Amino acid sequence: MTRALVTGSTAGLGLEFAWQLAGTGHDLVLVARNEGRLHAIAAQIRDVHSVEVDVLAADLSDRRRLDAVARRLTDPVDPIDLLVNNAGYGLRGTFLEVPVEDHERQMDTLMRAVLVLSHAAARVMVQRRRGAILNVSSLAGYTATGPYAASKSWVTVFTESLATELKGTGVTATALLPGFVQTEFHERACMNVEGLPRVTWLKAPYVVEQALKDTAKGQVISIPSVKYRTAGEFSRIAPRSLMRRLASPRWQQRLIEKKVSRARRRASRRDLHAPWQQSEE
Repeated sequence: MTRALVTGSTAGLGLEFAWQLAGTGHDLVLVARNEGRLHAIAAQIRDVHSVEVDVLAADLSDRRRLDAVARRLTDPVDPIDLLVNNAGYGLRGTFLEVPVEDHERQMDTLMRAVLVLSHAAARVMVQRRRGAILNVSSLAGYTATGPYAASKSWVTVFTESLATELKGTGVTATALLPGFVQTEFHERACMNVEGLPRVTWLKAPYVVEQALKDTAKGQVISIPSVKYRTAGEFSRIAPRSLMRRLASPRWQQRLIEKKVSRARRRASRRDLHAPWQQSEE
């Protein structure tokens, strides 16, 4: 039986990874900041699936706790066969509105933790000639929308570089680049996504299922759904001046105003075609 270590495993995609991996017979090491929630989720998974579930409470922006997770990845007695670097979060506010210390902690989680844990996992996996690393990035990395997008750009490029270095070793590296996924991520970061059409959103179970399939095949870049693969290719090759324009708050505000205007016009047309209601006295 294989064992997977999943960071950020108490919510969103990380929680879905935990459940799907347990469902396919993987023993688990769950990593997150909230120890109480970790134990609760571990108990729930054990009640449903016949797998071992260990927990490791760690704030990955804390280097001491990060090193503890890295040591777990190098344990020769209970080796890790799959590392899922999923931990991450958004910040409320623009770059200048948020204190720089908060940006630093976010970068420590989104980039330094991926670097340190991938390094620890890859070295022991190469010695065993088997294993996989799945780094959760984002299509936001192709945009120009602040430090979060910049960090995801780094995760994608880093994973591509790692995959190249690991070629022929029996170990693979995959970057997952989802678009908008129905999790609590955007709500926690207070992101306004009300104007996005329903078709824009993907469900977490589908995203995780596709990511695990691509990881099993050794695919370097995993982008769930045709629509997002198309959007990702456009974003990758589009002129950077255009991507900066699309990311500007002024352009986004105009887009929202146009959507509101179109919605009002549609409502007006419906009212015009509605049958007249006559009241009886």
